[in-house]
Amino acid sequence: QVQLVESGGGLVQAGGSLRLSCVPSGRAFSSYAMGWFRQAPGKEREFVAAISWSGGTTNYGDSVKGRFTISRDNAKNTVYLRMNSLKPEDTAIYYCATDKAPYGLGNRKKQDDYDYWGQGTQVTVSS
Repeated sequence: QVQLVESGGGLVQAGGSLRLSCVPSGRAFSSYAMGWFRQAPGKEREFVAAISWSGGTTNYGDSVKGRFTISRDNAKNTVYLRMNSLKPEDTAIYYCATDKAPYGLGNRKKQDDYDYWGQGTQVTVSS
């Protein structure tokens, strides 16, 4: 059974930083692209970032470009989301997910392109 566990969320002041982690199990993690999405109260889930299976290619949502960095360490079976210059509008539950197909390039931005999801971690940015 595939499981993803996110951690690292919390409460931070505007301008601060957080690093989220996601540890998947039950699948050959290193063969799959990974993505981060977020959902704010009353809003639809939106794409944040994705990384290719090898880590060589990354993509970001427009609202986080230049502030967030996605990375992965296949030896540690972990994908990260470093969030800098946080804004109150970044407040949301953040989810990691695995691409449906192996050897993805990390260029998928639709929820339907991902099949397994974590339970989410809350990020709250105060003004």
